[in-house]
Amino acid sequence: MPVRPRVWAPLLLTGLSIGLLALQSSARQYYGRQGYEPIQSNEKAEFSWSRLEYTSAVSRGFGGDYGGFGGYGRSSWSQDYPKADRQFLLAMKRLTRINGRSTEQVVDLDTTDPGTEIENYPWIYAVQVQNWSFSDAEAKRLREFLMKGGFLMVDDFHGTQDWESFLRGMRMVFPDRPIEDLDNKDEIFHVLYDLEDRFQVPGEQYVNTGRTYEKDGYVPKWRAIRDDKGRIVVAICHNMHLGDAWEWADDPNYPEKFASMAFRIGLDYIMYGMTH
Repeated sequence: MPVRPRVWAPLLLTGLSIGLLALQSSARQYYGRQGYEPIQSNEKAEFSWSRLEYTSAVSRGFGGDYGGFGGYGRSSWSQDYPKADRQFLLAMKRLTRINGRSTEQVVDLDTTDPGTEIENYPWIYAVQVQNWSFSDAEAKRLREFLMKGGFLMVDDFHGTQDWESFLRGMRMVFPDRPIEDLDNKDEIFHVLYDLEDRFQVPGEQYVNTGRTYEKDGYVPKWRAIRDDKGRIVVAICHNMHLGDAWEWADDPNYPEKFASMAFRIGLDYIMYGMTH
């Protein structure tokens, strides 16, 4: 695995809410409600936002995977993609001095293409992981990636049934490693922002319903899997929808407090993953 890029010391703006106001005004110049073609870029940067493309359990069982580059709009790995990713990159640029690539990168576990090989992107984001599945070779590759220094953040799955489905895939990767609930004082919540007082971040449905939860996921859970040295290698965001908060941060109807929390969590996880 390539040596992890050096991350510059962050320079915060006068406040995250000010940054979000600027984001609301600028993001509309670039984002409609139409799809985007995935981008592969040679842009030089010290950090790349990378999203995991996976084969869904249904597709693997019944054939006809919809997760390819041409069909990202029909696959669960691409939920909120790519607007959430690009909104986050805009916020990261405004709120830190991290030299990040301006566009996201889709990576997968079943390729030898240098542009999309997971080993070239040490920080990975995955969503709706109740639907993911792995072959034995893919699970082994992900396990080796994480044990060699990689970091995986999972988001946007909700309730009891989703948790059990997530575990089926996760146990292929780490059959024996425990999953723990993170303490408020854990280092990952204090790398950049102090986040002892976290709360559930809802999806866009909150605007019309006032409901912060989905399915029976009433209580947000911040969990993790660690390596032998105690480093978090899988950060698990269960019963929350951070990606939706990033995606809708430019919508004045979506509450700023949720978007702010979502950005803070993401930035802490990036800073942790790239410095530990």
